[in-house]
Amino acid sequence: MFRVPLVVIGLIALLWSPCALANSPEAENPPEVPPRILVYGDSLSAAYGMPDASGWPALLQARLDDRPMQWEVVNVSISGETTAGGLNRLPQVLEREEPILVILALGGNDGLRGLPPQAMRDNLEGMVDAIRAASAEPLLLGVRIPPNYGRRYTERFEAVYADLAEERGLVFEPGFLDDFVLEEGMLMDDGIHPSERAQPRLLDAIWPHLEPMIEDVEDAADPRPSAAN
Repeated sequence: MFRVPLVVIGLIALLWSPCALANSPEAENPPEVPPRILVYGDSLSAAYGMPDASGWPALLQARLDDRPMQWEVVNVSISGETTAGGLNRLPQVLEREEPILVILALGGNDGLRGLPPQAMRDNLEGMVDAIRAASAEPLLLGVRIPPNYGRRYTERFEAVYADLAEERGLVFEPGFLDDFVLEEGMLMDDGIHPSERAQPRLLDAIWPHLEPMIEDVEDAADPRPSAAN
């Protein structure tokens, strides 16, 4: 039987010791973690009824892959999520993912269930506070709902997003489904969820609001002086 010399065993143990690992080139120069964009929503953002790769968050990642700076999109959206559920789980998600930008896309299920708009407002504001306390910046996506609960409820529901965005100075897209939702083939058979065909259009609706936020991060990370200097 082949026997490993004791001196070799000792060398291997030394190389795999915590001290050796701490002084390794990888430990001295840990790989940079790319800035993260957190997608925090419900089924409208969770690639409901289709492969994850077809959803707009995955398409966003593909678009970002063409930029000089490396970015990472983390989609933690859950179908059926309400603003109350989102507020409850957000602190742990922020601590785990450490995003720099957060696309906040919740509230649709509150509206479909007829939940109080003021409670939704309080939950959304709590999430905005948590995001900013984590040194990230939110992009708020508003949604519109069918008039099942009457005009007054619908108006109060939709006003929550606009009022919150204005009062808290948020980057805001009021209705990222509005421009194309009535076009043929853009909704699934349930008449609620965007189809696979609609996903690029969703991203196109979000992008004009998101791109300047991305550029601000990239400019802050670029050590080169601006052309004006």
